Amino acid sequence: MINILLVGSGAREVAIARKIKESSIESSLFCVASSTNPQIKKLSSAYFEQSLGDVCSVVAVAKKVSVDIAIIGPENPLELGLVDALEKEGVACVGPRKAVAKIETSKAFARSILDSCAPEKNPKRKVFSSLDGCEDFLKHLKKGYVVKYDGLMGGKGVKISGEHLHSTNDALLYADSIVGLGGSFLVEEKLLGEEFSLMSFCDGEHCSHMPVVQDHKRAFEGDVGPNTGGMGTYSFGNHSLPFLSEKNVLDAQKTNERVALELEKQTGQKFRGVLYGGFMLTESGVKVIEYNARLGDPEAMNVLAVLETDFIKICQSIVGGTLADLEVSFSKKATVCKYVVPEGYPENPAKNFEVFCNPENKSLYLAAVQERGGDIFATGSRTAAFVGTNKDIVVAESLAEVGVSEIGGNLFHRKDIGTSSLIKSRINHMKEVLS
Repeated sequence: MINILLVGSGAREVAIARKIKESSIESSLFCVASSTNPQIKKLSSAYFEQSLGDVCSVVAVAKKVSVDIAIIGPENPLELGLVDALEKEGVACVGPRKAVAKIETSKAFARSILDSCAPEKNPKRKVFSSLDGCEDFLKHLKKGYVVKYDGLMGGKGVKISGEHLHSTNDALLYADSIVGLGGSFLVEEKLLGEEFSLMSFCDGEHCSHMPVVQDHKRAFEGDVGPNTGGMGTYSFGNHSLPFLSEKNVLDAQKTNERVALELEKQTGQKFRGVLYGGFMLTESGVKVIEYNARLGDPEAMNVLAVLETDFIKICQSIVGGTLADLEVSFSKKATVCKYVVPEGYPENPAKNFEVFCNPENKSLYLAAVQERGGDIFATGSRTAAFVGTNKDIVVAESLAEVGVSEIGGNLFHRKDIGTSSLIKSRINHMKEVLS
């Protein structure tokens, strides 16, 4: 019997909890969460609703229930040093220590790591803590630019010229708002191409790679509107994407491997957990957009839906440094994940309305919800995801669309994610970039 602590209460954590309970290894699952997710609670031996920002309280729970392995879902507890605190108490963690998690929590640090191990993956960029010199650099980047807050903003801290920023003045106003908060920011050249995500299980030395996934950050159909935490994702049965070559995928995999080793070289600490590379295929090859230090959301639902290897065995290999000895495999199926979100999301989302769905459906993943008196209420962020899985992506998309449309409440979703027309437009866009 192994005691596992899961930290987090979103759809990603639902996916993790289900894989834990599917394991051939007998376990007791405990969860610390900021709200009550009924799907996770039903799978847990005990469920503790409390702030994830209170590291001492989370550690107290881990000690109380004699946890063997902790799995950290979201990024904020990593930034606060939860793994460092748990490991001091003898709890092995699937998730990196604070110094290593900086690959996600500081974009400037991530770029410096790449400078050391894969400089060709970096765009032109500068880091600013004031507006001094910012306007000149914006004008220098004639093909466009991206302004990024150097920290965590739930996937919403990036503004792109021509999409969110329509003039130099717009860019300076956004940069000034960051400075006003006491933060620093990066200005990077705008990369043109198609984005893709590659996540890798990592024990500090070895990486076992997951299928490639494409996320959709923009709120509305046709890839317009503000950035979100992710409105949905899709993956293909061959574990690649139709605009990527085998060489492109191998290039991304090798970059994750190099980054993992460079992190230990620079911090003296191994990256143990999931290393998530956000990449873009451009006319000059594969470039890095950003790095995350945990399973992506919604990407976790895509990859875990087709994971064949025992998840607890993977976790044991990560914390034990024996991942190279374990074959990690995924079924040859396509997946499409679609999120329903509150009306007004992300800028002014509706809150505290009832959500109508069937929590017993194994393709449904509840996210930003709160259970009260047996009923489910939306809390204002992404509410629930539905995943369609099939050898044929057309069927997978249809299953996802039917399932997500049956979730009731003051909600909306992007109907175009995973559709043949949207995927074809991505392929055509990549052809234009490369021509």
